[in-house]
Amino acid sequence: MEKSKKTVAIIGAGIVGVSTAIWLLRHDQDVILIDKSGPGEGTSFGNAGLLASASTLPVPMPGLIGKVPRMLLSKDEPLFLRWRHLPKLLPWLLPYLRHANEAAARQRARDMLPIIGDSLNDHRALAEGTGAEHYIVPCDYAFGYRTRAGYDADHLAWSVRKDQGFQWVEMDRAAFSDYDPIYAKTDLVGFAAVLKDHGRIIDPGGYVKALATYAEARGARFVKADVTAVVQANGTVTGVRAGGETIACDTVVLAAGAWSKKLAESLGISVPLHPESGFHMELWDPSQVPHTPLMLAAGKFVITPMEGRIRLAGMVGYGGFEATPPRAPYKLFMKYLRRALPDLRWSRTTKWMGHRPAIRDSIPLIGAVPGVEGAFAGFGHDHVGLTGGPKTGRILAQVISGTPPNINLAPYAPGRFTARFKT
Repeated sequence: MEKSKKTVAIIGAGIVGVSTAIWLLRHDQDVILIDKSGPGEGTSFGNAGLLASASTLPVPMPGLIGKVPRMLLSKDEPLFLRWRHLPKLLPWLLPYLRHANEAAARQRARDMLPIIGDSLNDHRALAEGTGAEHYIVPCDYAFGYRTRAGYDADHLAWSVRKDQGFQWVEMDRAAFSDYDPIYAKTDLVGFAAVLKDHGRIIDPGGYVKALATYAEARGARFVKADVTAVVQANGTVTGVRAGGETIACDTVVLAAGAWSKKLAESLGISVPLHPESGFHMELWDPSQVPHTPLMLAAGKFVITPMEGRIRLAGMVGYGGFEATPPRAPYKLFMKYLRRALPDLRWSRTTKWMGHRPAIRDSIPLIGAVPGVEGAFAGFGHDHVGLTGGPKTGRILAQVISGTPPNINLAPYAPGRFTARFKT
């Protein structure tokens, strides 16, 4: 690869975009970071704050197709659909659900391990010397099941984690209550599996903002604007159209998460992406704080201790970008919370809804956009954007700077859904 100094416009100032900016600066590149809201204001703000290295498996696991009707009709299931959105959803959803089989799940796990499997150290490397190091906290990651039988029913997931080298400790109710006494009175965790060597971010929005501040101090230029087009001449990037002006650049990185689809398709590639709503509630000034993040299997959401609050985050909704937050997910959070932590008290509650970039095969687009010189993609991480952001940014910076990355990028090829680029 040819090494040369470039002017790189990064569209999106979430964790992927900001990570790419920092690693490009370390490769002595000129960086322009563009976002319509500001650093860390989107999905990078609202995630569970968990560095979920062992979450290499996708959402569409074997058996999901048969569960969907019941999940949509039940008030106790973490799946929410605005029915009038169904005609727009179905062309994406049906191919997505065809990946709900063991072969596809194992393939996704293999492909995601290089991106998220060492997330704690990837974040440490990214944050070193930036002033954002204190946001990163090493921790365990617990999965809580009602019974041992519930854990055993997840045998495929735990088999894959074992094959990938992850280690955990199995705990019965008494052992887990000793490990994390805040759950001593719950009836929702009768058995737990506690994974080692994970991490959490104590304030995801603050963390990304601190990283962006460092990038600006190192010379990155930030532009608050909505990018409407990538400008080309003879198949080569020459700039981006943002805020009514053209910003000159010779390289562009699409890192706008769920909002990347339109720009990517304007560059000639097919992107089977649909926005998937995610939700969180924060409980401020809690009377008790969990020892470690817990995936509550009963509600399919994560309970994460953060700075000054506890965050409940997860669930899945489909309603498009224009949908207002439904009430049902927050009611479900509270229903399970009262059973998980019956003695918990807090001063106030805040709520959030955002959009994850869900790709048909649950594998992000990372690398050069074929057919357009100077265009690159870095989006589509669905539920593990925070986890995989630093490694994605580092890979993109290496490729752009002419340094070959140490992994095979073929699984993440941006042109893999486009007929003329399929191999």
